[in-house]
Amino acid sequence: MKLVNANGASIPALGFGTFRMEAADTERMVSHVLKTGYRHVDTAQIYGNEAAVGQGIVSSGVARADIFLTTKVWVANYERNAFLASVDESLSKLKTDYVDLLLLHWPNTAVSLEEQIASLNEVAKAGKARHIGVSNFNTTLMKDAARLSERPLANNQVEYHPYLDQRPVIEAARELGLSLTAYYAMADGKVLSDLVLSDIASAHGRSIAQIVLRWIVQQGFVTLSKTVSETRAAENAAIFDFALSDEDMARIHALAQADGRIVSPDGLAPEWDSAA
Repeated sequence: MKLVNANGASIPALGFGTFRMEAADTERMVSHVLKTGYRHVDTAQIYGNEAAVGQGIVSSGVARADIFLTTKVWVANYERNAFLASVDESLSKLKTDYVDLLLLHWPNTAVSLEEQIASLNEVAKAGKARHIGVSNFNTTLMKDAARLSERPLANNQVEYHPYLDQRPVIEAARELGLSLTAYYAMADGKVLSDLVLSDIASAHGRSIAQIVLRWIVQQGFVTLSKTVSETRAAENAAIFDFALSDEDMARIHALAQADGRIVSPDGLAPEWDSAA
C-alpha cells in the first residue's frame, strides 16, 4: 500500500470510508477489507458506527498496530471537557487505546479555535491520538489551526473529485506540510456517467471508479473508498498497478466546474476558497 507522508504521519493512500454506513454493513466490510489488504479505516463520532468499526477491526484478526485508524470529533463536543470525554467514548467504542489520526470534523465558532486546537494537542500528549488534524477547513482556518497548534497538523480531510477545483487548499496544505484526504471522490455517483472518464477508463481497461481514485492518489493525496460490496472493495483497491498519463490527468482536471461543490451544510460550512 502506498503511503502519504506528512508532518510525521505515514497514512495509507487508500482508506476505507464508513460515512452513512449501517452498523452491520460497517462491521462486515471493515473486517473484510482489512483481511484483504486495506490498512486505513475512517470513521467519525457523528457517523454513529464507531462501535461497529471497532468490532470489525477485532473480527479481522489484523493487528491493531498494522491499521491506520481515523476518527473525527463532532462540533457539539468542542468545549474542552466535552471534547476529552467524547474522545474517551470514541476509544471505548473503537476498542482501542488510541487513534492514528484525530480530526476536528467541521469548523465551529461556538468554541474558539484556540480551545479546539488545545484539546487536540492535549489528547495527543496523553497518547490517545498519534496524529492530529482538521476536516473541511478552508485555507485561512487551516493556517490559523497550524499556527495555534503545538504539534504539527498532519491532515485536512476535504471534499475532492473531478468536478471541484481545490487548488487553493492543496497549495496551502503543501506549504504547511499537511496531507489532504479526499472524500466524496465519486461526486455522489456523478462520475459514473461521465463520458470523459468513461473514455479514459476504457483506454486503460479499468472502471471509472478506479480511474478517479487513481487520479487522486497519483497527485500524492489520500482518498477514501466506501462500498458495501466485497467485489467493489477489491476493485477499488486495485489502483496501484497502473498510472494515468499527463494527458489523462489534465483531461480529468479540466472537468472542474465553478459550482462543483456538493457538500456545504448550512451552519457548518466555512466560506469556501475559490480557485483563480
